[in-house]
Amino acid sequence: MMSGIGEVLAPVAPLPQAGMVLVNPGVAVPTPAVFQARSGAFSAPAAIQAAGWADAAAMAASLRELGNDLQEPAISIAPVIGAVIDRLRDIPGCLLARMSGSGATCFGLFESALAATEAARSLTQPGWWVWGGGFFGGTRF
Repeated sequence: MMSGIGEVLAPVAPLPQAGMVLVNPGVAVPTPAVFQARSGAFSAPAAIQAAGWADAAAMAASLRELGNDLQEPAISIAPVIGAVIDRLRDIPGCLLARMSGSGATCFGLFESALAATEAARSLTQPGWWVWGGGFFGGTRF
C-alpha cells in the first residue's frame, strides 16, 4: 500500500485472483504540475483489510473506500485521463476504474485475467499503451 506522496509503503494482505487492465493515453502529465493544480488537504489515510479479500469483487469494494487525491487535478491538465477512466468503467465486468499515481496511467480491475485481457482488446486506440491480464502476467495490445 502506497501513501503519502509515494514514499510510504506498507504490506497488504495477499491479493485474490483477479485481472487488471492498464491504459496510458500517451500524454505527459508532469507530477509537479499535478501537485500544483490540486488544492485542499490530502485525504486521511484509510485502513485496508488485514485478512485479505475473498475475491476480486471484495477487493474492489474495499478499494472503493480509498481514492486518489491527484486524479481530478491530473484530469484538469489532461482531460483524456477522464475519458480513459470512463471507457474502463463502461466495460461490462469492470469492478473499479481509477488513475494510478499522478497519472497518466489508469487501471481497471476485473474478476479474472481472461476478462481483463478481453477488456484490453476492446480499448486499443492509436497512441494508447494498453495491457491486460492477471496480476502476475498479461499481454500488451
